[in-house]
Amino acid sequence: MKEDFLHYVWRHQLFSKTNLQSTEFNQIEIVFPGMYNTNSGPDFLNAKIKIEDILWAGNVEIHVKSSDWYVHQHEKDANYDSVILHVVWEDDAEVFSKDNLSLPTINLSKLVAKDLLFNYQKLYSKEQRWIPCESTINTIDSFVFENWKERLFFERLEEKSVLINQLLNDSNSDYEAVLFKLLTKNFGLKTNGEAFLNLANSIDFSIVRKLQNDSFKLQALFFGQAGFLKTKSEEQYAIDLKTEYEYLKYKFKLEPIHNGQFQFFRMRPTNFPTIRIAQLVSLYQKHQNLFSKLMEIADVKEMYKFFSIDLNDFWKTHYTFQKTGLKSAKNSTKSFVDLLLINSVIPLKFNYLKSRGEVEEAEFLTLIQQLKPEQNSIISKFKEFGILSKNAFETQALLQLKKNYCAKKRCLQCAIGNVILNRI
Repeated sequence: MKEDFLHYVWRHQLFSKTNLQSTEFNQIEIVFPGMYNTNSGPDFLNAKIKIEDILWAGNVEIHVKSSDWYVHQHEKDANYDSVILHVVWEDDAEVFSKDNLSLPTINLSKLVAKDLLFNYQKLYSKEQRWIPCESTINTIDSFVFENWKERLFFERLEEKSVLINQLLNDSNSDYEAVLFKLLTKNFGLKTNGEAFLNLANSIDFSIVRKLQNDSFKLQALFFGQAGFLKTKSEEQYAIDLKTEYEYLKYKFKLEPIHNGQFQFFRMRPTNFPTIRIAQLVSLYQKHQNLFSKLMEIADVKEMYKFFSIDLNDFWKTHYTFQKTGLKSAKNSTKSFVDLLLINSVIPLKFNYLKSRGEVEEAEFLTLIQQLKPEQNSIISKFKEFGILSKNAFETQALLQLKKNYCAKKRCLQCAIGNVILNRI
């Protein structure tokens, strides 16, 4: 038995209250169970409990065992002086109030329905399972599941806002600079994301602004800072970039990052960091004020056009600075743009509009539902249990469900877990 289950039972009053009595056989009526307290102190605050004919106002404390009161040393803590009711699963010790009177106690073990207890024990069994409800998740009512997915999606956006707020704080609330860091990180995908973020952090965005109209200088800046111009190349393009970078490095007092951070191994050539950097440069050379423009776009097709870029002739025949290959455009694909929208544009737009009190949830749902579902091991595993995803809204919700609820066994805080727990 865990205490959070007892919190759940008390919070939702999931026990028999017919002829409810304390362990000392006093009649008890729960007028108001109290407000759930997630901070330090008693578990439920400002409760109203009628004991015999007297109405008491105060707090409620919950433990698995009565003796936990002393284990947690509540008798020494003044915050617990206002406790008017002790709720336990096992009454193994008498607890006294500050007035030296026996603290009224309710024993829940005799009051909770067997079905609820069975469902709880089944969810929280020690059996190794990928998710606790893997055998029953596909039986959840679609209305409940769809509403829960919406909450999970926006909860995920809220979590992504933590990093965004940190970046905003570091950049004096410059949304253009923050977008630059988010986009750069996500251009590196999962494998090179941290290396690309290090690249972005090595370049003050004011320098990008100054060089944005000069494609060659911008390329020299990015490739030089990434460390790719340190490697000797016979290509005149690379030689010229290196010469330009040396000037920029001196002018702006730059320090390149170590190019060993970037991974090429087991990557498709179109995802090589050199190609992704070339695409990022082209994007910033093509558009001024990216953030302002992206905030105005609500249609996915327009987003795809916005991120449509054209690389220069060198990169159409190269994947690195060393070797020539067959000519190809190497444009960004829709699936790649989807990732940029999911991980950069949509979270930043949500953060920005929320700061202005202008969030329209329907707008975000419409946008994310137009994107194709992500493909990864977590989404594939849900598919094995009959949970299919039609779009990125559903995959984002499932990723949040797995990470924040299933992996942490937070079934008591999950809408799906609540349905399963209360089945008769």
